[in-house]
Amino acid sequence: MKIPATIITGFLGAGKTTLIRHLLQHAEGRRIALIINEFGDLGVDGDILKGCGIEGCADDDVVELSNGCICCTVADDFIPTMEALLDRETPPDHIVIETSGLALPQPLVRAFNWPGLKTRVTVDGVVTVLDGPAVAAGTFAADTAAVDAQRAADDGLDHETPLSELYADQVACADMIVVNKTDILGDGTEALVARLKGESRDGVQVVPATMGALPPEVVLGRGQGAEDDIAARHEVHHHHHDHGHDHDHDHDHDHHHDHNHNHNHDHHHHHDHDHGHDAFESFVVAAPEVTDPAAFAQKVSGVIRAHGILRLKGFSSVAGKPMRLTVQAVGPRVDHYFDRPLGDDPRGAHLVVIGQAGLDRAAIEAALS
Repeated sequence: MKIPATIITGFLGAGKTTLIRHLLQHAEGRRIALIINEFGDLGVDGDILKGCGIEGCADDDVVELSNGCICCTVADDFIPTMEALLDRETPPDHIVIETSGLALPQPLVRAFNWPGLKTRVTVDGVVTVLDGPAVAAGTFAADTAAVDAQRAADDGLDHETPLSELYADQVACADMIVVNKTDILGDGTEALVARLKGESRDGVQVVPATMGALPPEVVLGRGQGAEDDIAARHEVHHHHHDHGHDHDHDHDHDHHHDHNHNHNHDHHHHHDHDHGHDAFESFVVAAPEVTDPAAFAQKVSGVIRAHGILRLKGFSSVAGKPMRLTVQAVGPRVDHYFDRPLGDDPRGAHLVVIGQAGLDRAAIEAALS
């Protein structure tokens, strides 16, 4: 089994760190390793502590947390860092890589095709975190001066490209777009979400969020295998020194870390981070057993599109078959396969639906059965 890795990208201040902190706090037994893909000697002392926000994580080395997470590996050199994590006696269940929006995510995805990594790890998904109000206003970052200062401090970055093009690269590579700070964006959220759906590839989920509070099961376990479809993730703009497939250099463009300097918004964010979970709901649908798995998968995909369901997972019996059919959907992409004999399990379908609060439960139940 390959270990899944999620790449989280976005400009300084978009809220990547808050989203990651939330994932680590709600790991629920998953061993998550965090790699902050930066370069040079920036932020390797107290800054990491601020960036991670987790007690006992003052080190830039690997720290085992009590909840089983492995925290804060600062990757000067991405491939050896990945190999060291994979070689641990107890390797992580999931790797989260935080990268600044100033370096293209595409070369990092390509680095997963490196011979030593290809067979051991896969890109579970690319998650792009956007500052909703800034994107709506066309500035792309709340504090463009801070983003430009970050860029100026780093010789490895292209200093010419407008933020709008770097932003377009983040959107082009994304499997999920998180529109953050919707509490500030307010009524403009719906229009921005609709616009982003039009700007992104088919099947990309656009999810509004406040304080990056997304349930881990919505962010992790996407199973995209992004390294295998890099051609679909067109870069709008190539670096002036395009390394192509020269992986040795591909991964050291990203040299700084988002410490989430949301100074202007701090004053109304003293509420508990878990409130964000109220924005999501999940419920179980019981349905009759399936007669034709392929037709059922197609039906599920249609229901997901019609209702904007984020995740659907579960299992079913199939008429006349002794095996259990597992069904997993991330957005409209539905996977189904026989995994084990049914044994004493009751026949019928048992499906868990996850989405934003306000799903039309009755309509979904009717459509699935």
